[in-house]
Amino acid sequence: MPGKFILKDDVRREELGIMRLGWLSHPASTGAGRFTVLEGTFFPGKGHGFHYHADQEELIYVVSGTVEHWIEREKRILGPGDSVFMPPGIVHATFNVGAEDAKVVAILGPCVGDVGVEQVDMSGEAPWNELRAGTA
Repeated sequence: MPGKFILKDDVRREELGIMRLGWLSHPASTGAGRFTVLEGTFFPGKGHGFHYHADQEELIYVVSGTVEHWIEREKRILGPGDSVFMPPGIVHATFNVGAEDAKVVAILGPCVGDVGVEQVDMSGEAPWNELRAGTA
């Protein structure tokens, strides 16, 4: 395939309890093999709990809003123009701590499986289940 235009009306979108998700590029939509690109809009007070990607790097770029992002046990508040990188195997999480929606773009590589993303949920295990105690 020589390339593919990805028009906003052609993006597969999902409405989840915590966010709206748009699949900008992944194996099923573009044939990508080296990276998956997601657009995520976190609802106020919601977030993506602690997890890691065993075989993937990830970069998250904040487009709008305010997010609390964790890399292992380190927390930072990020706003528009900020980004964060995680190598494979590093536990991380992202939460919208603002009053408005928070939009991010996530790039993961290489692609894993048909969806292009794999993750291991750690949110129910110590110490990850205690780091945000009292903030929900």
